[in-house]
Amino acid sequence: MENQRNISGFILLGLSDNKNTQMFCFGLFLFCFVALLVGNILILISIFCSPLSQQPMYYFLCHLSFMDICYTSSVTPRLIDGLLEGTKTISYGYCMLQVFTMHFFGCIEVFIITAMAFDRYVAICKPLHYLLIMNRTKCHLLVFAAWVGGAAHSFPQFCMTIRLPFCDSVEIDHYFCDIFPLLKIACTDTYITGILVVANSGIIALVTFIVLFISYAIILFHLRNHSVEGRRKALSTCGSHITVVILFFGPAISSYLRPPVTFPEDKVMALFYTIIAPMFNPLIYTLRNAEMKNAMRKVWLQRVYVSKNHNI
Repeated sequence: MENQRNISGFILLGLSDNKNTQMFCFGLFLFCFVALLVGNILILISIFCSPLSQQPMYYFLCHLSFMDICYTSSVTPRLIDGLLEGTKTISYGYCMLQVFTMHFFGCIEVFIITAMAFDRYVAICKPLHYLLIMNRTKCHLLVFAAWVGGAAHSFPQFCMTIRLPFCDSVEIDHYFCDIFPLLKIACTDTYITGILVVANSGIIALVTFIVLFISYAIILFHLRNHSVEGRRKALSTCGSHITVVILFFGPAISSYLRPPVTFPEDKVMALFYTIIAPMFNPLIYTLRNAEMKNAMRKVWLQRVYVSKNHNI
């Protein structure tokens, strides 16, 4: 612990040392971050200002949009600032905070995606009991359980990380503070800690993915008894969810469900579940969802109409 207290900060090596690559990445990730913020804020406002807010699926979508903003904001602003200013140092406290918030908000997002899959399962497989099963109280409980699950996942990770001693090596071969890169530079035997991290992060990601895969397989099996229009509507909604699951869970599982070592490719894989997948969520849930597109059109056209009348 004495060694740990002597560490004031770390050096994030980032994605590349090439200036041209850094400027390209700066423009790309700034665009992604702005698109994510604008898209998710539009979703939040559109749902809150429309009757869709009473439907369980859109209730969960609101929470997913909020989690996207929180989750990506724990990583992306620091990445963008580092690419623009060339600043690679990060304080010890900010690094530990980044470890906690990334796993906290990321795990909540995982469980909310799972709750959305459960909602679709009930809507398609048990339509007559849908309103009884997915009432507002149950929805609140599912979201509360997601927050509790996020805390139960992130606090042990944070406690293991903050207890690591660091000596002379303070260079982290990543663009944000994560547990595996920190284990690599810790001046102690981290084998047991690495196994615990894999058992925590990796198993949660794998089990959740399997549960989601099975639930959507059951949903697709039940769709054969629906009408053509019913199948089209259900497949449109479920297709959005499946796309989100693949974009998020694929890279996450490959990063955490393996021996606790780091590879150069980890940074590229991390881009998918920290920036790219959350950025695509608003597009996936709006462009492939007729109800969402109609709600957004009505809400924003009404706002433009009211604004014009007010100016007149």
